[in-house]
Amino acid sequence: MTTIRVSLVDVYVLRGSGAALECLVLRRAPGGRCPGSWEAVHGHIEAEERPAHAALRELREETGLEAARFYNLSRIESFYQHRADELALVPVFVAMVAPDAEARLGIEHDGSEWLPVAEAIRRLAWPRERRALEDAVVLLAGGDAGALEDVLRVC
Repeated sequence: MTTIRVSLVDVYVLRGSGAALECLVLRRAPGGRCPGSWEAVHGHIEAEERPAHAALRELREETGLEAARFYNLSRIESFYQHRADELALVPVFVAMVAPDAEARLGIEHDGSEWLPVAEAIRRLAWPRERRALEDAVVLLAGGDAGALEDVLRVC
């Protein structure tokens, strides 16, 4: 029987604001899934872990970065994992980091680049990531969530 579970998180890492807004993209390393593809921070939620905590943990593990401000994008993706016969629900978050932040990669990735948003959208392998990044820009291009700050800001 197919299960439905909140089991994964996505995190879009942004720095700057307005025309200077940049997105961090990560290249998958050889030997893992989707080698050579470009993606946002992505990972599994551990047992007893809340999605926001998992997202912050994955941000640290995959990039070595800490969020200056952290947002719920108010978006849930879904992904069918055929090997597990599971429909994964994927809460989406945005981490705003310092303007001079640089990633320190974990073992899953062998490359990273800070790109202008339009270029990052073209680089991302998954269409769902492109759409989510477009939403992030609409909501957070000014460096914060403006009038929505009290609802979207996690910490």
